[in-house]
Parts: sequence; structure tokens; C-alpha cells
Amino acid sequence: MFNRLLGKPKQEINVPLTLEKLTETLEMLEKKENVLLKKAAAEVEKAKEFAKNRDKRAAINCLKRKRLFEQQIEHLANYQLRIHDSMIQLEGAKATTETVDALRTGAAAMKAMQKATNIDDVDKTMDEINEQTENMRQIQEALATPIGAAADFDEDELEAELEELEGAELEEQLLQPATTAPAVPVQVPAGRQPARPVPQKHTAEEDELAALQAEMAL
Repeated sequence: MFNRLLGKPKQEINVPLTLEKLTETLEMLEKKENVLLKKAAAEVEKAKEFAKNRDKRAAINCLKRKRLFEQQIEHLANYQLRIHDSMIQLEGAKATTETVDALRTGAAAMKAMQKATNIDDVDKTMDEINEQTENMRQIQEALATPIGAAADFDEDELEAELEELEGAELEEQLLQPATTAPAVPVQVPAGRQPARPVPQKHTAEEDELAALQAEMAL
């Protein structure tokens, strides 16, 4: 009585189970179709045999039965086509439902995240980050500033002292005499006169360096 008043509870459709049932039915129809095809082919062979034996009536009956089998085969083909159509529509509906559910879940999650995030809290957080960054910069500058005796050093005086050291080192290099590699003795075969040494030509830079060294020696 209560079921009549309130109505039957809505049953949830199990899509995978429904697709499985449709697949089983489709396989059963295909098997029946194969059996009927074999029976129709057998009737054709029988009709040929009766025709050879001049039994026209029996041959015609075989062809009639073949026609009946072909009609059933056509019906089974239509059934299979309808089942294929149902499976395609059901799979499409399943994909649509799953897509809508996924979109609904994503929208709910985004809405919850927006409720949990307040624009005032974001501004406050950014202000705190900027403040901490400025404090860290000031701390680093304070640590980099020299203290104690190092703070009293004059940078100009240190640079002048460095220039004097560099000038003294250059002068010391100029005062050093130019070193020449020792001559390697050459063995001359007997009966041959050694060749006269060719006077070495000095370049202009070497002449200027020698003159500068002579002036400094004075």
C-alpha cells in the first residue's frame, strides 16, 4: 500500500552491467545467425542434388526452406543493429554523465577554495612578505659594513699604495738584464771550415730596452 502511495524507489542504472548484458545478447544473436547461414547453405546443396535427380518438387521445397532461413537471418541482423545502436548511445550517455560529474566536482572544489581564500588575507600576506624582505636586506647591508679597525682604512690611500707596488715591480723587471740561451756547440766534419757566425740583428724594441737599462745604470 505504501509503495503505491509513495511510488517505487528509483533504481540506479548499472551501466557496465547493462553493457555486458547487451554484449552477451549480441553474441547469442551472432551464433544463431551463423547456424541459420549453415542451414540455408545446406538446403541449397540439397536442392542441387534433387535437381540432378529430376526431383523438382523436392528441390523447390529445399529452396522454400532456404528462403525461410534467410528471412530469419535478416531479422537477426536487424536485432543486432539495434543492439549496436543501444550500446553506442549508452556509452555516449555514460561519457556525458561522467564528464558532467567531473565538471561539477571541479566547480565545487574551486568554489570551496575561493571561500577559504579572502582577498584581505592575500593583501596582508603580501605586505608581510615585503616587510620581511626589506628587513633581510637591511640585515645583509649591516653585516657587510666593516667594523673596528677595518672601518678606519682609507680606500684612496690603499689604492695609491697598490699603484706604488705595481710601479716598483715594473721597474724591477726593466732593470733585470736580458738573458740569452747558451750557445750549443756544433760539430764540424773534418776537412770543412766552420761557417762564419751571422751577426744577430737587434730589433728596435731590444735597442730601446738596452738604452733604457744603460740610463738607469748611470
